Amino acid sequence: MTQHYRTIRCPVEGGELTAAIWEPDSVPTGTILLIHGITASHMSWPLIAAAFPEYRVIAPDLRGRGASRELPAPFGMPQHAADMNALLAATDTASALVVGHSMGGFVAASLAAQYPERVSALILIDGGLPIPAPEGTSLEELPQVILGPAAERLSMTFADRESYQKFWRSHPAFADEFTDAVRDYVDYDLVGSEPYLHPASNLAAVSCDAVQLSGDEHYLSALQDLTVPVHFIRAPRGLLNQLPALYSPEQRNRWRSELPNVTFHEAANVNHYTITLTPRGADRVAGVMDELLTSRPREVRA
Repeated sequence: MTQHYRTIRCPVEGGELTAAIWEPDSVPTGTILLIHGITASHMSWPLIAAAFPEYRVIAPDLRGRGASRELPAPFGMPQHAADMNALLAATDTASALVVGHSMGGFVAASLAAQYPERVSALILIDGGLPIPAPEGTSLEELPQVILGPAAERLSMTFADRESYQKFWRSHPAFADEFTDAVRDYVDYDLVGSEPYLHPASNLAAVSCDAVQLSGDEHYLSALQDLTVPVHFIRAPRGLLNQLPALYSPEQRNRWRSELPNVTFHEAANVNHYTITLTPRGADRVAGVMDELLTSRPREVRA
């Protein structure tokens, strides 16, 4: 089945949000909303979108990222959720399977809590569950503690696209796995003019959003109160392909105990990035998605 790709611009508070749409020639079977991570873009998703050619797949560049980088504050999960609600309304989507990676998991969960009618089921990919801040960490230190080099990268400049590709080729997450999907993700992320090209993400937006990733009592309560099916997929390695991962086995076990409404899955032999940007990771995610899509009929158009 042929799948077509296009981008749209959707009115939101403060301007327009850019989103990608992959869709078939015929009437789609349903709609999937894919929400990327804290310094990423919709280019996290082509491999997963390709696994569902009969569906309409919508993937935004979140406020402050990618082609939506000029959108101003407010940032934070409630605003991102409001933006997603506006995007679904603009695309005549009554409800969708919503999938969020990393920070996108927090956005997806916030969307389900604030606009439950929009979400038929929820998949959180190595994100969306509170990430406890180390004891003694201040709010100012939290973005660096959680993101590390990912935050530092946003302040760097690159002479040309080859220099940025070289930076990512040497990244521990992509050792021997600099795939075409990774290259396209990297190329899309670079903006500006040579020799002062720079990553697209707005550092102020990233810093504001990062402080919400440790969650609070309200966020945890909202997770516990979700009534739609919720699935969590853990990557066994972190942002630098390291152990422990973003969610250690101990943290997974804690959340499994505190969130009995969540079904937990493991993705073997992937890290926080390659869980969406390699065929191995994308296949694992698509398998969980397919289980939900085939078990739950849904209304797509409003």
